[in-house]
Amino acid sequence: MPDDSSEVLAANAAFYAAFARRDAAAMDDLWAREAKVACLHPGWEPLLGRDAVLTSWRRILLSGGAPPSIRCEQPQAYLAGEAAWVICAEVVPGGALAATNVFVRERGKWRLVHHHSSPLPSRERGPEDRGGGLPN
Repeated sequence: MPDDSSEVLAANAAFYAAFARRDAAAMDDLWAREAKVACLHPGWEPLLGRDAVLTSWRRILLSGGAPPSIRCEQPQAYLAGEAAWVICAEVVPGGALAATNVFVRERGKWRLVHHHSSPLPSRERGPEDRGGGLPN
């Protein structure tokens, strides 16, 4: 039986798979229905509530707002009881974004309650960067 960390990482992977496939139905299924949700897309005002968040995802996925490709790198899961978050890099053409995806367990399944991504500053990687962190 998978542990909670593996389940959270699987839920995070499902989020990026839905994003990459531009699958609005799968994206809808990943978000919490009982807990309050919020989302911060890069350059957008904060979105509060399931309707606003899912409307934004349909707009991004179905109206050409999604990047031509996206992948998640270096996901790290952190758990605190019935809540968890994943810190990762979203790699898109031309760069990477830092992302945080927050999950809660609803009816035995990890569901998204918050997504936040923002651009990473571009810089040359030096010896001090070899210890970890998100890629640029």
